[in-house]
Amino acid sequence: MPERLTIFFIVEIVGTAAFACSGAMVAIRKQLDLLGIIVLGVTTAVGGGMIRDLLIGIHPPTLFVKPIYVLAAFASVLVLFLIVKFSRFRMELLESRYYEQIMNLLDAIGLGAFTVVGIDTAIGAGFGDYHFLMVFLGVLTGVGGGILRDMMAGLIPAVLKKHVYACASLAGAVCYVFLLGRIKSEIAMVFSALLVVVIRVLAKKYKWNLPKAL
Repeated sequence: MPERLTIFFIVEIVGTAAFACSGAMVAIRKQLDLLGIIVLGVTTAVGGGMIRDLLIGIHPPTLFVKPIYVLAAFASVLVLFLIVKFSRFRMELLESRYYEQIMNLLDAIGLGAFTVVGIDTAIGAGFGDYHFLMVFLGVLTGVGGGILRDMMAGLIPAVLKKHVYACASLAGAVCYVFLLGRIKSEIAMVFSALLVVVIRVLAKKYKWNLPKAL
C-alpha cells in the first residue's frame, strides 16, 4: 500500500507542476502580473480536481484538505516566473515555435497524470463499480483545469479544438479502467498516463485532428 500511495502521489505532483506551468505560460504570454500568473497557474493545476470533488460529493475539495498540491503549484509557478523574468531570451521564447512545443508537452503530461488520478479518486470514493463514471471523472479531471485556464485567459478552450485533446484523455481513461485488476495497478496507472502523453505528442507532430464542419 505505501508503494501504491507513493506512485499515486508522484503522479499527482508531476501533473500538478506540469499544469501549473502551462497555466503560468499562458498568463505570462498574456502579460498578466505576478498575481495573475499565480492565479492562472494554480487554477489550471487544481481546477479539474476541484470540479471532480464537488461532483462526487467530496467536501471540502481535496485541495483545501491537502494544501500540498496548491503549494506545489505555487512553487512551480514561482520558479517559472523567475526563470522567464531573468532570462535574456524570454521574449524570443514566448514568440517562437518553442512556446507551442513546451505548452503541448506540459499539457500532455498534466493531462495524462490527472486522467488516471481522477479515476483513482473515483475508486477511493467508492465508485469503483461504475466504469462509465470512472472514465468520465478521469477525463473531467484531466481537461477541467485547462478549460478554466483558457476561459480565464479569454481563449477558446483547447479541449474544443486542439489535436485530439479530450480524445487522448478518453483513451487513457478507458485503458486504465480496462487494465485495473488485470495487471498491477501501479503499472496500469503509469502506462495509461504515458499513453495519453504519447497520443498528444504524436497528434501535435502529425497534426491529427477531429473533422470539422467547415
